[in-house]
Parts: sequence; structure tokens; C-alpha cells
Amino acid sequence: MSHQLPDVQASAPDVSVGLSQVGVTGVEKLVKLARGEMRPIVLMAEFEVFVDLPSGRKGIDMSRNLATIDEILEEITREEAYRVEEVCGDAAERLLEKHDYTTTAEVSMSAELVTREDTPASGIETQSTATIVASATATEEGTREEIGAEVTGMTVCPCSQGMSESRARDKLADLGVDEETTEEFLEAVPQPGHSQRGHATLTITTDGHPEVDLRDVIDIARDSMSARIYNMAKRPDEDHMTYEAHADAKFVEDCVRALAEGTVAEFDHLSDDAVIHMRQSNDESIHQHNAHAEREVTMGDLRDELDAA
Repeated sequence: MSHQLPDVQASAPDVSVGLSQVGVTGVEKLVKLARGEMRPIVLMAEFEVFVDLPSGRKGIDMSRNLATIDEILEEITREEAYRVEEVCGDAAERLLEKHDYTTTAEVSMSAELVTREDTPASGIETQSTATIVASATATEEGTREEIGAEVTGMTVCPCSQGMSESRARDKLADLGVDEETTEEFLEAVPQPGHSQRGHATLTITTDGHPEVDLRDVIDIARDSMSARIYNMAKRPDEDHMTYEAHADAKFVEDCVRALAEGTVAEFDHLSDDAVIHMRQSNDESIHQHNAHAEREVTMGDLRDELDAA
């Protein structure tokens, strides 16, 4: 007695709905960034790769295309690169060439970048960590690339600090301290406010390669919060960070505004259609919720807003 296997393909339903993203995530590759005569920076980068799926096509042939994706990522990461966004751009353009049925290919990556720096007070050498984020979208019209970073810092709540200042002002008045001396003291000694660890993200997207230095992006993001923080810190450094943070208390909204101001000041050469994405998230210390603020805007609109302020 013979048994005939069912025709799976024939019984598959008609496909009439396309999908905007189908692909793979969590692909890890080593990426080497050239630095002239200095030895290259080696990153362990995690990639996400997507293509769009038109209506009438059931899938992207995952097993076969995974080999193609891996081959492309191997090719582009084998040699040293100068910019991580170019790595994503090259990969997206090759994916578009390899998949004749798709009209859009997207590649994104993230990696931890560790750099050395000196602490602000004691001057000891320590390390600083930033998360690099890069992506590219390739279409028949061209390729847009994004570069940016997420960094960690410290913020202090202005509202909490204001209540502490009010209490200090009342107590100094009870002790007979005159108003001028009180104001001089409060100016020199910022009062306590609840602090939190903040996470600032700044990315820039343009047609082709964004003409920005990743180190400048990282500096703008770190300086947008109340104070920078350091992996290793002696007591003088801890005192420096605490004082600086309380002397520049900021809400999450203020941090995003600082990102905007720093971006326009540092990257004034960018075209008006460059897209700036700014995000601040704070891990609140005295609340069970966290605070978040975010803005995505073109460089042209951002310039106009700051000029009008």
C-alpha cells in the first residue's frame, strides 16, 4: 500500500499581504575601525538585517538568505572600516542587489565602545563606555545612514532641589543670617535634590554618510546631562561629580534641549534635511516610575526653533 505525501506548496494559502520587515536579529560580528597609524578599534557588534517582502511572495527563503546575509557581513567586516555607518550602508546596498524581489534593505548594528580618559579631579586614568548605534536603509533612490551613541550620566531634579533651597533659606533666616549672605551661600553651595542615572541618546541620519565625528556625538550626549560620570573615581572625583550635577540640575526635557543646542552648535554644517533623534531616559531614584523625553526633528527645523528662542 503506497502513501502519497500531500503537496504542501499546492495547499499553501494564496499570499496577498506584503510585509515591511522580514529578516534576522542578533548576528554578531567583529568590526575593525581604522585609526591611521594607531592600532584599530575592534568592536563586537550585533547586527539586525531586514528586507521588505512584497505581496504575492510567501517568505524570504530564510535558510538560503541567512547564508547570503552572513556572507555579506563577513565580507564587509573582514577589512578595516573608518565609519560604522558605512559598514551598515555597504551591507544594505549589497542586500538590495542580492534580493531582486525587494525594494528596501535595512541594516542596523550596536556595539560597546570603550575609551580611556582621566577623572576630573584626581586625574587618574579610567575607562568610559558608550553604546554605538548605526543603521542604513538602502532603496532604489539611494542610501540613508544613521550614526549615534547612547551614554550614561547623572541628573539632579530641579524641583526637589528647589524645595531643599527653600528649607535652607528659612533655616538661615531663623538663625539671623541676612538675605545677601544667604543668597551668596546658596549660590556657592548647591542644595540637595534627588539624583538619578540618566541615559542620553543622540543619532543623526542623512543621505549618504553623515559628516560627523562619533566622538563629538558622544561628548554632546555626555554633556547634555547634569554631570558626567566615570567608571573609576576617587573621593575628590566623587565630590566633583556631585557638585557639578547639583550646580546644573536638569529635568529630562532640559537634557533633550541641551542635546538640541549641542547638535546645532557642533554640526552646523549639516544639511537642513538631516534628521536628528534625541532621547533622554532617567532611572528615577525616589519613584517607582522612570522619566522619558524624546524628539525627532530635521536640522532645518531645529535651527529655526533655536534662532527664534
